[in-house]
Amino acid sequence: MSRIGNAPISLPKGVTVEILSGNVVKVKGPKGELFQAVDPDISVKIADGELKVERPTEQKRHKALHGTYRAVISNMVKGVSEGYTSRMELVGVGYRADVQKQLLMLNVGYSHPVAVLLPEEIKASAKQDKGQNPIVTLESHDKELLGLVCAKIRSIRKPEPYKGKGIKFAGEVLRRKAGKSASKK
Repeated sequence: MSRIGNAPISLPKGVTVEILSGNVVKVKGPKGELFQAVDPDISVKIADGELKVERPTEQKRHKALHGTYRAVISNMVKGVSEGYTSRMELVGVGYRADVQKQLLMLNVGYSHPVAVLLPEEIKASAKQDKGQNPIVTLESHDKELLGLVCAKIRSIRKPEPYKGKGIKFAGEVLRRKAGKSASKK
């Protein structure tokens, strides 16, 4: 019995859900609208301001899809009502970030600044306080897209394990390694 898949999704005020032809779920709210194609075996029903995701059998495939689609639709509902935020920290001497409309410029130790073109659904801001690492804040109503963009930004300069320099998520704990120790004779 799937605990996640069987839990109903409550719809906050201002959020509407439609099931379109081809088993496509459309979620619309104050922050935007999202679409998700659902496997034909899984059924999505709306009743009494709640959304239920149901599976036809107890097959392993149906169980996996049941919980997955319920979680994806729940993330969509939360995204269009509240939105998602991700903060990334640039750790390193001389590392800087600048945002101009949908263009994120990163100076992260290369001979040239790296430009990242952000999708329209993502809003970005950069903050640099004296004595602190620069922080890039990304906001979106689409959790999947936000995670994809954050992974792309992080891949520009992954944190290294010795000094911890690179682009990391704010609050992320890195596994550090000890450097070389001098030989004792």
